[in-house]
Formats: sequence, C-alpha cells, structure tokens
Amino acid sequence: MPAHVAIIMDGNGRWAEQRGLPRSAGHRAGNVAAREMVYGALEIGLRHLTLYAFSTENWQRDTEEIVAVLEAIRRELDEGPVRDLDVRQRWSGNPGKLPEELVRSLLREERRTRARTGLTLTVCLNYGGRDEITRTAAALARAARAGDVDPDLIGEDDFARHLPHPDMPDVDLLWRTGDEQRTSNFLPWQATYAELYFTPGHWPDADRRDLWQAITAYGRRRRRHGAAPLVSPRKPAVPTRPE
Repeated sequence: MPAHVAIIMDGNGRWAEQRGLPRSAGHRAGNVAAREMVYGALEIGLRHLTLYAFSTENWQRDTEEIVAVLEAIRRELDEGPVRDLDVRQRWSGNPGKLPEELVRSLLREERRTRARTGLTLTVCLNYGGRDEITRTAAALARAARAGDVDPDLIGEDDFARHLPHPDMPDVDLLWRTGDEQRTSNFLPWQATYAELYFTPGHWPDADRRDLWQAITAYGRRRRRHGAAPLVSPRKPAVPTRPE
C-alpha cells in the first residue's frame, strides 16, 4: 500500500473534443473524476493524494479554456462535496497570476481543514517542479545569508525543510492518464523514486476502480531504492560418491 499517490490528470480537452464538446466541458468532467479519486482514496485508507490541476506551462492555452479551468476549481472549493469529508485540503504552486478570488478560496480551505486527520489532498495549481525547486533554493539562500544554515554543510534534509510543504512525503506512485509517458515537471524532488504508471484512457473516464487498479499494480513491484535484491543462500552441493 503506497502512502502517497500523485496523479497527472491528462486528457480532459481531448475527451471533450472526441465528443464534439467544448474543452471546458472536459475540465468539468475531470473535476467529477477527481472527486471519484478522493472517495476511492478514503475508502482504502490512502494517506496522501496529490493532483496536478494546472501547470505553469498551461498559461500558453487559450484564454477561454484557462478561465474555465480556474473557475471550475474555485467552484469545487466553494461548493464541492469534498469540503464536507474528512479531507485536509492543501495547495501547492505559485500564487502569482492566479485570480485573487481563487487564492482566497484556496487559503480558506487550507485553514478550515487543517485539523482533519483523514486523507491529505494537495492540489497543484500554477505549479511547476522547476519553479518549486528555484523558489526553495532562494529560501535556502536567504536562510544561509541570515546565518540559520551553514552553506558548506547544506544537505538534502536542509533543502527539503525549505520546500513549500516540507512534511509532504515522497511520492510512492505517480500515475498519468491520457496515453502520455512523461512526468511533465511534476514533483521532481518528491517523485525521484516514484514508481511510474501510465494508462491510455483520458482522465474524465477514470473512476475509483482505476485508482485501486493502479495501487494493485504498484503492490506487485519490487522497490529496492538502489539496493541489491535479496538472494536466498544456495544450498551446499551434495557430494557424489566416486564411481
């Protein structure tokens, strides 16, 4: 059982286009699939679920689509059924360029749900892995200038403590839908040793059973983190009697 599953929810727009619908309809359907994953995670006791909702590269899309995506996320925060579940909601990303109303909703839900002990749901919004690492390095540089850390003794733990969410555990399973096989600047620090899992279906077609199938596939893999596999000691050969 993984402790942390991260998902790249890919294929909303293509799902809509295949049905002759505007791409915004695909993003609304994608929100329904995201709820399904939360329900499925709660049912099996998953501790951490992280969803890639909007990347720093997604600003290159059509303005109408961007507005639809961000407005759908805001409505989900303000009115969605997840807000009444035992879910601690957090977000990760750069607040710059995001609508102020959306940022207020994100911060409000973080404060309102921070004492919940069930699933920790992190939504990555205006998120880029390189951007996160750059901002973390800047925070670490400020700490070094203030004398809080010794630049000559900085280690991985020091860097991790300056991440936006230093308590976020490493990703065990990174799943991407939409028939693409790349990680697309998603959680590069936390997912260094993640098991990668790719599926061809578009995100709006996914439900909690797909999450469980992904976790089942994860359970069949052997995770060694660079260590040599354990080998059973060979039984000594039985000497043969000379003829």
